[in-house]
Amino acid sequence: MPDDITNRSIRHPEKAHRPDNPVRIQKPDWIRVKAPTSPEYMATRDLVRQHKLITVCEEAACPNIGECWQKKHATFMILGAVCTRACAFCNVATGRPDLLDPHEPQRVADATRKLGLEHVVITSVDRDDLPDGGAQHFVDTIEAIRKVSPGTTVEILTPDFQKKTGAANMIAAVKPDVFNHNLETVPRLYPAIRPGARYFGSLDLLKEIKRIDPTLFTKSGIMVGLGESKEEVLQVMDDMRAADVDFLTIGQYLQPTPKHAPIDRFVTPDEFAYYTEMAKGKGFHMVSASALTRSSYFAGDDFKKLRAARDAQLAKARA
Repeated sequence: MPDDITNRSIRHPEKAHRPDNPVRIQKPDWIRVKAPTSPEYMATRDLVRQHKLITVCEEAACPNIGECWQKKHATFMILGAVCTRACAFCNVATGRPDLLDPHEPQRVADATRKLGLEHVVITSVDRDDLPDGGAQHFVDTIEAIRKVSPGTTVEILTPDFQKKTGAANMIAAVKPDVFNHNLETVPRLYPAIRPGARYFGSLDLLKEIKRIDPTLFTKSGIMVGLGESKEEVLQVMDDMRAADVDFLTIGQYLQPTPKHAPIDRFVTPDEFAYYTEMAKGKGFHMVSASALTRSSYFAGDDFKKLRAARDAQLAKARA
């Protein structure tokens, strides 16, 4: 399990000089989760350790780790454990990145097979230091999984590949079952929350993937509770739909350490329900919006629903 909130601050040397943002708002009842203790959770943890893998479940201190690992669902994080960005919301360690491990794609594939996953999610740290941003490593991982576990559908959650010409083409050519890249927040908050990225750069990546291969499912998500307004969230939805994004996720931001961006507020279940209805009305094939929603939460079940929704739409268009 991740360390406590105080010890995790040492993972972020670039934030050490910042004043603390104490977690002042108590979590409401609808966002509390139980500590993971099940035998299934322990078995998944042991397999991850055995294969020397990194999971975003642990690195990002995901609140759903107990539930997901109990069901043998894990999101593997490739390209090392150290990110070249320093986003104000993220708990992944930052600094000088690790050397690329050429055996990592095969280890991920072997773990996928041993877990018997029907659907696997692969994400990564940002690797601005690599000429292709890590795109080839994603390709190698997808191909390794399909070789040893051909029945597994593969979803990838990628960085923005900022200034990495050709990365989108490399990814699209291998045809992941779902391509996910998160916008994370509304454009007004980018300078404070996601300073190393550009809102329209991320949006352009989603557009480019769909332009290269219109048959690929695309997915994106944002956090709420950072200070955004409802109107700004609705505008992000419109921007995503203009990029032909199929699947939207919206979840509550949770502050990893006192050095990270403070929580502005806890969004209520009624507001999440409002966002769900608005997103459906804007034409998303699939919407997941709740306090505990994360990009890979119930990703396998949601992929089946996403595929069924598009099949139904195509059948209706042909009728």
